[in-house]
Amino acid sequence: MELAFSGDLWFWRGPAPWHFVTVPADECRELEASSALVSYGWGMIPVTARIGATAWKTSLWPKDGRYIVPVRASVRKAEGLEVGDPVTVRLTVDV
Repeated sequence: MELAFSGDLWFWRGPAPWHFVTVPADECRELEASSALVSYGWGMIPVTARIGATAWKTSLWPKDGRYIVPVRASVRKAEGLEVGDPVTVRLTVDV
C-alpha cells in the first residue's frame, strides 16, 4: 500500500521529544484496514516514509484514533524543515 498526503510538522515535548506529521483521517482509515496484517504490536505500522528527496524506515504511531509519522532530526535537517512547515509525506507500508 502506498499513500501520499500533506500536513504540518509539529513538536511533542514528552519525556523523549519528537517531531511528527499527522496522517489525515481518510488515509488513517485505509491504514487501519491493513494494520492487522502488518502491525507488530501496540498498533504500530512499519513503513518507508519519504519527504522530498529523503526516505527513511520508521513506524506509524497510533494516537487519538489516527496515526502519526515520526520525522527524524536527520530528515528535518536534510529537507530544511521547521515546526509548522507544511510537508508532503509519501508512505509505503512495509510487509
